[in-house]
Amino acid sequence: MISKISEGVTISVETFYQPDYSNPETSDYMFSYRITLENNNSFAVQLLRRHWYIFDSIYHTYEVEGEGVIGVQPIIPSGEKYQYISGCNLKSDMGKMYGKYFMENCSNKKTFLINIPLFEMIAPYKLN
Repeated sequence: MISKISEGVTISVETFYQPDYSNPETSDYMFSYRITLENNNSFAVQLLRRHWYIFDSIYHTYEVEGEGVIGVQPIIPSGEKYQYISGCNLKSDMGKMYGKYFMENCSNKKTFLINIPLFEMIAPYKLN
């Protein structure tokens, strides 16, 4: 698991290879990731947008940007956690992602960025 604190929010990421949804013969590799956001601030925060940078080992690179995560813009009260699971389809069996969340302080309505740490997605057989 990878963790980082950014602007008072702890971001933890766990990745999982999804062999049942992958097909190496057609260069389709599916990974899922679980993100936990823990608000260590004294105020509630809302996740407004995300921006991902995605790379795979054959140098295919792309960006994904949009509102919220998995269709919601969660509010995370002070001292609370929010967790979600999403996925990424790569054209190779190794890759990495990182990005940022655009957040809002629910008390004063000021927006700020938090950095999502770089995490790797590697098919388990590559580690043997």
